[in-house]
Amino acid sequence: MSTPDHPAQARENADPVERSKPIPLFVAALTTVMVLFGAAYLLFSESFGPSELGDRRTIADLSGAPAASAAGGAVDGKVIFASNCAACHQAEGQGLPGVFPPLAGSEWVIGDPRTLAHILVFGVNGEIQVKGNVYNGSMPAFAQLNDAELAAVASYIRSNWTNQAPAVNADVIALTRKTNRTTPFEGGKELQALPQLLDAKK
Repeated sequence: MSTPDHPAQARENADPVERSKPIPLFVAALTTVMVLFGAAYLLFSESFGPSELGDRRTIADLSGAPAASAAGGAVDGKVIFASNCAACHQAEGQGLPGVFPPLAGSEWVIGDPRTLAHILVFGVNGEIQVKGNVYNGSMPAFAQLNDAELAAVASYIRSNWTNQAPAVNADVIALTRKTNRTTPFEGGKELQALPQLLDAKK
């Protein structure tokens, strides 16, 4: 074994050596497989899934705008009901017990169409008895809908589910708007007196 030529060399460390450390083959292979799988998934899969699983609501359903049928341009009362009434009275007209009264079998719906027209145009606040049950709430007025729209939704609820009452003409709605009333009805008692008041004005 040779000795250093100079005593100082014995105290120095060897110079550092830079070595190359490539990525392990396993990691490189796994990364490649994952990239290829992701590319294949994007290329061969459907972007939004099967359309039959999506939301089938129309723009009219989402915006609350009533739709007209293609034939004759008649207003669709079912669409108006779904957009404005179903949230409270439910799609089958059964309402919510103790909260929102039912429309199916309701004496207010299948009774005098003039009373129903006044309810739709002016709204109702306070106690009202429906099918033997008392409800105490508030129904807003829908005067923002035109005569044809209100007549269509009134006709729809009078002729669906268990209801079999005649349709409501738009003229009934138009005549209702001509009254001097500007506030909602105060419960069922005031509504009960309405037909007699209307008959007396004839």
